Amino acid sequence: MTRDDLPKPLVELGGETMLVRQARALLAAGASSVVAIVNSETARAAERIKLVTPPGVTIVVKDTASSMETMLTLGDWLTPGWFVAATVDSIVSATELARFIAEARRIVEHRSDQQVAGVLGVTRWRGDRKPLFAKVSKEGLVTRLGSDQTSNVTAGLYCLHTRIFALAGEARRAGLDALRRFLAMLIDNRMKLYAVQVTGAIDVDEQSDLEAARRAIRSM
Repeated sequence: MTRDDLPKPLVELGGETMLVRQARALLAAGASSVVAIVNSETARAAERIKLVTPPGVTIVVKDTASSMETMLTLGDWLTPGWFVAATVDSIVSATELARFIAEARRIVEHRSDQQVAGVLGVTRWRGDRKPLFAKVSKEGLVTRLGSDQTSNVTAGLYCLHTRIFALAGEARRAGLDALRRFLAMLIDNRMKLYAVQVTGAIDVDEQSDLEAARRAIRSM
């Protein structure tokens, strides 16, 4: 297996795999522990390259059918309450990650409404091929998620409450097959999602994104 053949979580950025980089960033931002959901292909590759993860990281191996099912699997490992989640290919600076978490905490602490499901990191659309557009009100509330173009797209950072998992059964019965559709369903169910603008976020989908992320990391 060559480096070019590695699954995305094991591709290196700045001398470390994307999985380790994201886990380390979350721990540095204050996470007490990190749970990483990987499929069996990634797990086998990680064993071959003798991947070492930071203390406090738990690797859960599960072949899920969709990004939604990956998120729902994460719910099995969490205690009730608020948690921060990040996709492995969402690249942001340590400063921006810390600011997102601080802003998200401020938002949820000032709202006791049980309908608040969480906070999404959003960033300015820069031409990504498969963006999830977010329409955000003046009050910072996400009013729509989908393919209709807006100036904001989701940045792969989430501060969510475990109450969202109560809708897992409904989502599966509806045949939802992606995290973006699950998040949109939360809004349809009158659960509130707020937005925090994240600067300089890069979603690594293509080789050009990978090169941009490597340049960004060198300047961080």
